[in-house]
Amino acid sequence: MSSSPPAGPRVGLFVTCLVDLFRPSVGFAAVKLMEDAGCTVEVPAAQTCCGQPAFNSGDRKDAREIAEQVIRAFEPYDYVVAPSGSCAGMLKRHYPELFQDDPQAHERAENFAGKVHELVSFLTDVLNVTSVDAAFRGSVTYHDSCSGLRELGVKDQPRKLLKTVDGLEIKEMRDPDVCCGFGGTFCVKYPDISNKIVSEKTNTIRETGAGTLLAGDLGCLMNMAGKLKREGSAIEVRHVAEVLAGMTDAPAIGEKGKG
Repeated sequence: MSSSPPAGPRVGLFVTCLVDLFRPSVGFAAVKLMEDAGCTVEVPAAQTCCGQPAFNSGDRKDAREIAEQVIRAFEPYDYVVAPSGSCAGMLKRHYPELFQDDPQAHERAENFAGKVHELVSFLTDVLNVTSVDAAFRGSVTYHDSCSGLRELGVKDQPRKLLKTVDGLEIKEMRDPDVCCGFGGTFCVKYPDISNKIVSEKTNTIRETGAGTLLAGDLGCLMNMAGKLKREGSAIEVRHVAEVLAGMTDAPAIGEKGKG
């Protein structure tokens, strides 16, 4: 009697609102990367926004209700993975804060938070992935998004995997960890300040001479892509997962497709 090989971890993919609405290719790339690493990946249909806009605006009541729904949807999984340091940071760092007044709910949120990971960190730190089977012809520069870096410690992980992509050259920008000015609702509340910050960011991006800008958060990428486009830059902008998965056939962020 032959025994079946052990099943890989069962992962619930938290797609994120921006990926769902603006860049589904990032979700497909995330699935490919995790399946290639031996995971069984599912996308719970009941998932919603992570609640960060409400949380950052001081609306704890709605943020808590959203958190309760997300926790229910993802509790059956071994891990919860998001292709976004911002959303993963909300799930992992801030969900427990919302239930401080309820010991039972707080424990449940803590247990949930313990299973949450940002995508590239999950690949390297949990699954011990050391290389990817992908090719990319050209130079890239990498922006360290604020939440992923400061809340989750995501910095070296994407660079380690990018160095294994055939044909790819990394050109580090000056101050890669400086904010791009997006900040979720910040860019809406303080547009003039946000524009000043992203203007300085695009200057440092152009200085590298890289042909492509990468990062792990779609909000940051859309913000920087929009500014680069308005400045007439030819630099392409992509989510790091697309490059690591070898899925770069789709137009870059902000580019129109053919047809």
